[in-house]
Amino acid sequence: MHAPADEIARLRDAIRKHDYKYYVEASPEISDLEYDRLVARLKELEAKHPELITPDSPTQRIGDQPVPGLVPITHRVPMLSIENTYSLDDLKKFGERTAKLLPGEKIEWVVELKVDGVAVSLLYEDGVLVYGATRGNGTVGDDVTHNIRTIREVPLRLVGEPVPPVLEVRGEIYMTNSDLVALNEARKAEGEPPFANTRNVTAGTIKSLDPRVAAGRRLRFFCHSVGSVEGLRARTHMEFLAEMRKHGLPSTPYVECFPDFGAATEYCEGLIERLHELDFEIDGLVLKVNRFDQRQRLGATSKAPRWVIAYKFEKYEATTRVNGIRVQVGKTGAITPVADLEPVELAGTTVSRASLHNADEIERKDVRIGDVVVVEKAGKIIPHVVRVEKHLRRGELPKFVFPKKCPECGAKAVKDEGGVYIRCPNPECPAQLKERIRYFASRNAMDIEGLGDKLVDQLVGRGLVRNYGDLYRLQAEQLVDLERMGRRSSEKLVAAIAASKDRGLARLLAALAIRHVGNRVAGVLAAHFGSMEKLRAARVEDLSAVLEIGPVIAQSVYDFLHSDYGTKTIDDLAALGVKMEAEAKAPASQALDGKTIVVTGTLKNYSRDEIQELIARHGGRAASSVSKKTDFVLAGAEAGSKLDKARELGIPVLSEEEFEELLQA
Repeated sequence: MHAPADEIARLRDAIRKHDYKYYVEASPEISDLEYDRLVARLKELEAKHPELITPDSPTQRIGDQPVPGLVPITHRVPMLSIENTYSLDDLKKFGERTAKLLPGEKIEWVVELKVDGVAVSLLYEDGVLVYGATRGNGTVGDDVTHNIRTIREVPLRLVGEPVPPVLEVRGEIYMTNSDLVALNEARKAEGEPPFANTRNVTAGTIKSLDPRVAAGRRLRFFCHSVGSVEGLRARTHMEFLAEMRKHGLPSTPYVECFPDFGAATEYCEGLIERLHELDFEIDGLVLKVNRFDQRQRLGATSKAPRWVIAYKFEKYEATTRVNGIRVQVGKTGAITPVADLEPVELAGTTVSRASLHNADEIERKDVRIGDVVVVEKAGKIIPHVVRVEKHLRRGELPKFVFPKKCPECGAKAVKDEGGVYIRCPNPECPAQLKERIRYFASRNAMDIEGLGDKLVDQLVGRGLVRNYGDLYRLQAEQLVDLERMGRRSSEKLVAAIAASKDRGLARLLAALAIRHVGNRVAGVLAAHFGSMEKLRAARVEDLSAVLEIGPVIAQSVYDFLHSDYGTKTIDDLAALGVKMEAEAKAPASQALDGKTIVVTGTLKNYSRDEIQELIARHGGRAASSVSKKTDFVLAGAEAGSKLDKARELGIPVLSEEEFEELLQA
């Protein structure tokens, strides 16, 4: 091989490597300028040696001429539609139906984002892209290879070895909101009308006959499923996504796998509240069985597979103007920006404000006072700003300057290390206090009936309540002069506050506004340690060893419990008679007394919560990582690195049946 061919091969490998780092791992190693120089050098060499140009070269993404028309392509495996629902109850019924079809089997469920774009199928043979086709009617689609080749996220040649001889991968072509903003600005400058939304642009662009149109509109790609394939190593969906990423094909963010359907649906509810973090549109979430062998046995109806469902939500959009941006201080000190909007009708209600969540989001979306914005409401979540219609911006609007001090108490604001939130660090900040008291009294926390927002404002405003303990020191005589309070209401409130003393450790932990501690984490900690005394004595290592806790939550809990504020708060509440113990449960046995057990893999008869509780009831301690202090490992199906480490350290490994025999013995 002569020198130009050697250099061309090296350049192609380098460009593919940097494409992988940028589009799959989101961790580029070189600047855009350096990347462009590599591509320019490759073009220069190929121009001098056209006989060395190959179809999978990075320079061959954009064709010079439009195609004469779209050619039909028959899918090797039909692209079936999937069942969908807008109801959480119906979603749960789907999970129950699936379980009945696989009696006695543990079913893992994967949750993925349902990207609002255009479904396509890509065929690779020996690692080289052969064609890309739209879904069409599910059996026959349109050949859009000329446009697919312009998409940087789609590798023309797969990376990583070994590649499957035949790989048909399905996914979604989409456009980000920020790319739509830039596109509409360019169209305004050219005197062309703006596009209304990302899906319409994507659908029109992918079927364009001229690939130069697609190249100028920055389409993107996520893979999400598999069609016809030879040589695929993956046995589960999560393994499939990992294998695709290894070959250079990106998948959607926030994909998680859960041991049961209940945990998957719980994750869905939390994920919907994070839609504002995405720069692309989704119209639902997809839940699918993880194991391929179980999918095979579940099969499909004439319309849809029985192993997958889309949990969709109604989306409503409106366009309005930002009249102002202000900030609020929350119970954990997070300073949250809020956009005051020109009132607009959205999903049957009048919307006049929307959370902007954090300073980074304002910067990313470039929201300014006076801007016209698209506001969205999906499901039951609060409205959020999708994007700024920059082509409608009137002149140069000043950027919003995030405050460097707390707007309530003047303390210097501090940004979370490695995070996005800017906080007031002063635990005695009056704004924080009001929010903490409101949360402390809420139904999911100490459940103090009658202690509403307006009453909290009065109690804090008049200096009657400066901390949680002051609630329990209130006397009816102090309350009778407050707005809408008389003798009877005052006595009733004092009685309700006193009754909350007996809510127990889990409710108390949830009520204390400890960062990263919600009701579920609070329940796990209360069940594991049993009392505030034992919890305060725990080291960070002890906390992080508890299943579902992990190092970040462990450090947060430890820091709170050992801070001056946390120590004073808990000592004060204990002195006032607030219950600091969990509800006592009689141990089933002492079969595991003092034993530290690590669970790995999928168990046939227990969910993670159930096995953790079972271990605790028999006197054992469930840990999350294997160490020399681990007494034994309980290994289920598809156990991974924890099992390998146990064998490496010589730690006994029990099957589920052996574990149950141990309990019976």
